[in-house]
Amino acid sequence: MKKLAVQNLETCMTCLTCENACAQAFYKTLHPSSENLSCLHVGAKDNKPKINVCVQCGKCAKSCPENAIQKNDKGVFMIDKKACKNCGICVKECPFQVIVSASTASTVSKCTACGICAKACPQNVLYIKTDAA
Repeated sequence: MKKLAVQNLETCMTCLTCENACAQAFYKTLHPSSENLSCLHVGAKDNKPKINVCVQCGKCAKSCPENAIQKNDKGVFMIDKKACKNCGICVKECPFQVIVSASTASTVSKCTACGICAKACPQNVLYIKTDAA
């Protein structure tokens, strides 16, 4: 299984470089904009960095009435842009709130474990983890 993971969280500077890289890759715009367009979220809890990432749990796929979210051979849940009707059910069902429904897009988007955010992170807090599924 391939997924985005967090390491050495205490070194996170909450600079949002990872969020900007994600928003730029998916929507060609910087985050934050008027909408949260990043498929990961950096914040703080109890004055400590907290990063929400897609753990490829599949709850979005189970909730999709169009069956538009399927696991690929690397264990990554991908959105079929032709089948997605942008109903928003998967957005509501995601326990980590990392599925994006942009007002300018005809479909939702989610982490594809591409690694753009991990490459952008100046502290190497994010990485792509590959496990045997």
